[in-house]
Amino acid sequence: MELSGWIVEKFDNGYIYLRKLPLLPPLIMKSQYPASPILFVQIEKLARKYKPLQIQIQPLKIEPGFKKYGYKLSGSSGHVTKTLQINLALPEKKILAQMKKDARYGIRKATEEAVQIIEVGKLAPFHKVWKKSVGWCRYVPSLKTLQNIKKAFGNKSLFLAAYHHKQIIAGIVILTTNRSAYYFYAFSSSEGRKKFAQYLLVWQAIRLAKKRGCQIFDFEGIYDERFPIKSWQGFSHFKKGFSGREIEFPGSFSKYRLPF
Repeated sequence: MELSGWIVEKFDNGYIYLRKLPLLPPLIMKSQYPASPILFVQIEKLARKYKPLQIQIQPLKIEPGFKKYGYKLSGSSGHVTKTLQINLALPEKKILAQMKKDARYGIRKATEEAVQIIEVGKLAPFHKVWKKSVGWCRYVPSLKTLQNIKKAFGNKSLFLAAYHHKQIIAGIVILTTNRSAYYFYAFSSSEGRKKFAQYLLVWQAIRLAKKRGCQIFDFEGIYDERFPIKSWQGFSHFKKGFSGREIEFPGSFSKYRLPF
C-alpha cells in the first residue's frame, strides 16, 4: 500500500490506510479486518491526526462499538464480504476428489492439451500478454503495481503462467502468508479458455501453496447476495467449481466527519 502511494499507520491490532491529495485532507481513512476487539479509541486518535472526510472499518465481525462511535453499515461493501476457502491440510487426492466435475474435467483437459505451468521470472512479458488477453473494459494492474507486489511480498508472492507452444495463454498471482494463500489476480486469453488453462493454473497454485506449508487456499472473494455485484457472478461460478467452505464477513461500517 505504501509503494502505491497510501499512508499506512499501525495500531495495536490492525492498520489504517489513507489516500492523501495535495493541499487537501484525506478523502478516506480505512481499516481492513482489524483483530477483535476493535480499538476504536486508537482509530479515533488517528482520525484526529489526519482529519479524513470519511472513516471506514471493514471488520471480521460486528462489535458493539460501531453504534457507540457513530458508525453505520454501508449499503455497498467496498471489500470482500464473502469468500471461498479450501482446507490444504487434506491430502491432494481428497482436495481433487472434492472438486466439482467441471473443475476436474478442466484440469484433465489442460493436462491432455500439454499446457505447462511455469513460475514467472520477468514480469514485463507477463504483463504485456495480460493486457492483450483481456478486453478494454477489464481492469489490468499496471506493470508498476505488479513490480510493487513482487517487491513487497518477495518470495511470499507467486506469479504463475500457463504456456502452450511456448506462448503464455493465462496467468495467476498468488500471495501467501505462513498460514494462507490468496488468489489475488488472474487472467486468461481466448486460447487459454479453449485449453482450460485457468483450471490447471489454480490446481498447480493449490499444490504449491500446500508444499509451502499453507493451511488455507483463499479465493479472495465470491459473489455475495447481500452486496450484489453482477460482474462477480461469472468468476464466482468458476471458483466454486473447486469447492471449499464459504466464509462470510460483515459489510463496511463508515461515518463522515468534518475535517476542520
